[in-house]
Amino acid sequence: MRGFATPKISHFYYFQAVKTIKGLSDFQAKRPSVVTIGTFDGVHVGHRKILDRLILSGKDANLESTLLTFYPHPRMVLQKDTDLRLLSSIEEKTQILNELGLDALIIHPFTKEFSRLTAKEFVRQILVNRLQARRIIIGYDHRFGRNRSADIQDLRAYGNLYGFEVEEINAQEIDDISVSSTKIRKALNEGDLETANRYLGYAYTISGKVIRGKGLGRELGFPTANLQPDTPYKLIPRQGVYVVSATHEQTTRYGMMNIGMNPTVDGTREHIEIHFFELDQDLYDQPLQVRLHKRLRDEIKFSSLDSLKAQLTADQEQARNYIATLE
Repeated sequence: MRGFATPKISHFYYFQAVKTIKGLSDFQAKRPSVVTIGTFDGVHVGHRKILDRLILSGKDANLESTLLTFYPHPRMVLQKDTDLRLLSSIEEKTQILNELGLDALIIHPFTKEFSRLTAKEFVRQILVNRLQARRIIIGYDHRFGRNRSADIQDLRAYGNLYGFEVEEINAQEIDDISVSSTKIRKALNEGDLETANRYLGYAYTISGKVIRGKGLGRELGFPTANLQPDTPYKLIPRQGVYVVSATHEQTTRYGMMNIGMNPTVDGTREHIEIHFFELDQDLYDQPLQVRLHKRLRDEIKFSSLDSLKAQLTADQEQARNYIATLE
């Protein structure tokens, strides 16, 4: 039900604050750069510590603060059978990163061919020749090159050879980052949205397009927008009912969302359905980015549609009470 094929991407992309996109063959660093490297899935609070350091380092040394990240996720290419689910789609990640003040965001297409670059080839071709790196900010346990054979000591040696310095992110900071990434995925899978949002530093989002459903919600007096996520590898939280919001026509709209199988009507596949409290119009085929604020309950199979309707009414009251604390 949640299987996927490896996403395809054929070029380097370079994003600026003005959202200009160029192939890397056209990319020219404005000046020498300070670079950090990683997947940065979710761009959570641990990642932001690194990015804050990167940006400050760039300003202090008059270097272009540059993030080199990858798409698809390396595990999706090298471990075909992995059931990896990501916290952010490439579009969601780019949206967040473009708001942080980086000078350059480069998304590299991760392929098997790219994975076969030796450590020296990666450093010389990408970091030195293309990015003009003068400083690399990286974790003590970072590994790179073919078969991940090189480590930070090798990077320091290349730095001496090619004229860049290496700033190490220490073990404690790396532990904080890895733990928060792990906890976010674990928390979402367990329905612990409070923990997930705390580690993210923002409300978890699901982006997608509104598609047609069976119309049952409207019959019950709770019309819903059925969301089809943009990417099949997006981590969908544990099934249940959530308080959510979305921006529609420059206005924040609140509502409640059900992730589940619709067991009361013998559903056979997972659906994501949002009922907006102050929005009753046709949203079919429109893009929607939904923010998850609070989990209310598990999905339940009711004995009748009347019982389901009564529960939805209670859910709505509980959701509205919670929303009142946000406004």
